[in-house]
Amino acid sequence: MEEKIIQEFDPNAILEVRNLRKCFPIKKTFTGKVTQELIAVDDVSFKLMPGETLGIVGESGCGKTTLGRTILKLHESNGGQIIFEGKDITNLKSSEMREIRKKMQIIFQDPYSSLPPRSTVGGILSEPVEVHNIVPKSQIKDYVLDLMDKCGLRDYYYERYPHEFSGGQRQRICIARALSVNPKLVICDEPVSALDVSIQAQIINLLKKLQKDMNLTYLFISHDLSVVKFISDKIGVMYLGSMVEFGTKEDIFANPLHPYTQALFSAIPQPDPDVKMNRIILKGDIPSPANPPKGCRFHTRCPKAMDICSEIAPEYRDFGNGHCAACHLLNQE
Repeated sequence: MEEKIIQEFDPNAILEVRNLRKCFPIKKTFTGKVTQELIAVDDVSFKLMPGETLGIVGESGCGKTTLGRTILKLHESNGGQIIFEGKDITNLKSSEMREIRKKMQIIFQDPYSSLPPRSTVGGILSEPVEVHNIVPKSQIKDYVLDLMDKCGLRDYYYERYPHEFSGGQRQRICIARALSVNPKLVICDEPVSALDVSIQAQIINLLKKLQKDMNLTYLFISHDLSVVKFISDKIGVMYLGSMVEFGTKEDIFANPLHPYTQALFSAIPQPDPDVKMNRIILKGDIPSPANPPKGCRFHTRCPKAMDICSEIAPEYRDFGNGHCAACHLLNQE
C-alpha cells in the first residue's frame, strides 16, 4: 500500500506540497481542548522542480513565512503532505529529519537577530559543517574560507563578530551559513526586505549566481513584486492563508486571473512618468485569520464580488499550462 502512495508523487519534483494546513491555538479549555484557532496556512498545494525559483507573494500576515517554516518542519503541520525528493516527510520525527536538514535550509528575514552575537563569523559557519560532518575537521577552516569567498566575504572577516558588519554583509553571512551544508532547497524568507535598494540588487544577483553555480532550488518569499519578477520562474499568490493563484512568471504577469493578483500588480511603480497607472484600491483591512469570512475569503474587499462569493468557497482550478486560480468569476467565463 505504501509503495502505491509513493508512486503517485511526481518523481521529477524536488518539493511537492499537498493540501498543507497549519493552525495555531488561541484559546484552550482547562483540560487543554482547543476552542479557537488561527488558520495560518489552509489547503496550499504546489510543485517545485529542481533548479527552479518559486516566488510566494502576498500582504503581510497572509501566511507566507508560516508556509516556509512548515515545509521545513520548524512548525508541525495540522494536515496535508510535504514530499521532498519523493519521500513523505510530513510525520518524520526530529531524529529522522536530521539527515534531511542538510538538504533543506532557510535564510531568515532579519540578518541581525538570526546571527548569534557572541560567535565569530568563522564559528557561525564552522558549526553546521562540523555537526553534519561535511568535511574532515582538518579541512573545515579552508572549506569555510572558500564558502565566504563565494558569498563575497573577505577572509579577514573570519574572526569578526556580527555587530561589526553592515546589513548587507550580515545577510551574506546568513546566506553562507545556509549554504554551508550543501543544501538542495533553500527557503528565502524576505531576504532583502531589510536592506537598501542598492544592496538588495547585490544580494539578489548573488543568490542567482549561487543558484547557477550550486544547482540550488529556491522558495523565495517576498512582498516586493519587482524582486519576485526578477528572480522567480513560478509565482504563487497567497491571501489569508490560501493560495489564490499559481503559475509561471510569464503567465501571471501577462494575464493575472484573480482580482487580488490584479490589485497587487496595479500597485507596482512604473519608472515612466508618462505611463498612466490604473490603481485598484482595495477597501477595508485584511480579515482576521482567527475568524476568516465565509465563502471566498477575499469577497469582503473584492471590487467584483458577487452574491455567491459570500456563500461558497470557489474551486481552485487549472486554466491551462499549470496556471491555477480560485475565483467564481473565472468559473462563469
